[in-house]
Amino acid sequence: MAALTLLARLVSYRSAHAKLLELPWSRCNAFPNGRTTMACVCSDQKYTYDLIVLGGGSGGLAAAKEAVNYGAKVAVFDFVTPSPRGTTWGLGGTCVNVGCIPKKLMHQAALLGEAVHESTFYGWQLPDPKTIKHDWEALKTAVQNHVKSVNWVTRVELRTKKVEYINALGYFKDQHTVCGVMKNGEEKLYTAQNILVAVGGRPRYPDIPGALEYGISSDDIFSLEKPPGKTLVVGAGYIGLECAGFLNGLGYDATVMVRSIILRGFDQQMANIIAAEMERRGVHFIYEAKPKKIEKQSDGRLLVDWVDKDGKIHQDTYDTVLFAIGRKPLTEELKPENVGLKLVPDTYKIDAIDEQTNVPNIYAVGDVLHKKPELTPVAIHAGRLLARRLFGNSTEQMDYTNVATTVFSPLEYGCVGLSEEAAIAIHGEDKIEIYHAYYKPTEFFIPQKDVSHCYLKVVALRGGDQKVLGMHFIGPNAGEIIQGFAAAVKCNLTFPKLKETVGIHPTVAEEFTRISITKRSGLDPKPQSCCS
Repeated sequence: MAALTLLARLVSYRSAHAKLLELPWSRCNAFPNGRTTMACVCSDQKYTYDLIVLGGGSGGLAAAKEAVNYGAKVAVFDFVTPSPRGTTWGLGGTCVNVGCIPKKLMHQAALLGEAVHESTFYGWQLPDPKTIKHDWEALKTAVQNHVKSVNWVTRVELRTKKVEYINALGYFKDQHTVCGVMKNGEEKLYTAQNILVAVGGRPRYPDIPGALEYGISSDDIFSLEKPPGKTLVVGAGYIGLECAGFLNGLGYDATVMVRSIILRGFDQQMANIIAAEMERRGVHFIYEAKPKKIEKQSDGRLLVDWVDKDGKIHQDTYDTVLFAIGRKPLTEELKPENVGLKLVPDTYKIDAIDEQTNVPNIYAVGDVLHKKPELTPVAIHAGRLLARRLFGNSTEQMDYTNVATTVFSPLEYGCVGLSEEAAIAIHGEDKIEIYHAYYKPTEFFIPQKDVSHCYLKVVALRGGDQKVLGMHFIGPNAGEIIQGFAAAVKCNLTFPKLKETVGIHPTVAEEFTRISITKRSGLDPKPQSCCS
């Protein structure tokens, strides 16, 4: 009897297993360790891919690589249209090729030049500092060699993870179909259950004579064949200030033209301190002005006409004019009208809710999102979380609040949370306390460097537990410092807890733990000694 019961169970199991195999699943989730899960990718077999990613930048690549971990079949479209000056680059998006990475490398080159000159104060015997020259060609080659190595590693990683890389300019044919335009102009159609828009953006140019013909942007500066020489940077956002800062640090005459304010969207007191520090270092600023036209002279230099706030025309000659007046998302090139994808009229960005566009199977991450931080780590994190929700049964959403960032100006500025202006606008001035302090970095003592712009502040609520709403720091290694405090702010840091934290001495990061003077008190925030 027991044998008959066992036989019946085996027949029942085989029958159920046969039915399981007949389900219309394209594939089961396969993990790197060989384990499979019943949470299978259940895309309809009429589509070639589970996910097509439009854009091979940080956010798109992160989503693609995460999706294949859950068994999804993924293709990534990436194509770089040459800049007006003909500059192009490889796979990896803005950050790797013409953004964060080359910018930080050139910023580091400028800091090293500063350190070389300071080293004599510490006993290092060098040739006359005036005879030390910088080699632009050597720097440019080193930076581009690194960028190309990252391009190669990225392609190898996609191949290893079995993500299909399609070097084509993709646009929507219909809700589930992407048309890829190859280098030779040939068009091919690809279908997918889900489509992710991660195309990012490209620099804007002003509509003035000579801008496109003679100007460059951040797309070009990091691979410029000849030294930039005397440079006019049009725009005072973080890209403009960073470029002007490292050019000045490398020994080139740099001027920043400001249309309205410095570092729009950032704490304005901190922004103006950054500008003042850059001016102290020799960067020139032209305020409340905008370019009118650019003409190339017989000697190859560029004559720039600009108009001031009173309408008066001014002129000067430069070797390079770099535009940093903002970026335009590459959404219109996708032919969004073919699928009814809505764009915000003023910005051409996508106002997505939890990365979901108005089209059910189309998603978006990165710089194409309306009113979201245009930062590489934001795009990466959002892309990964989206892939987990689509293919891994996750419900975790991206949190866009309290994202830390740093402006890599010569004296860096790092921040997380609300600016002073934003905190007051949200909570009211009477409910906000601003703690602030100037400080003296130990490494500034012996070379007797100017410390007048080494400054930090903490924005907190006055009542209750005095929750910290924002932290702002100007000084050496600001990015490294603000990253740690960003985790604390994410964990609902309060001002009393900040004060209970024991600092590491002597560091500049410990200045946050020593801060005690409020703006409201009117007391002098300047330090009396290194240990006060």
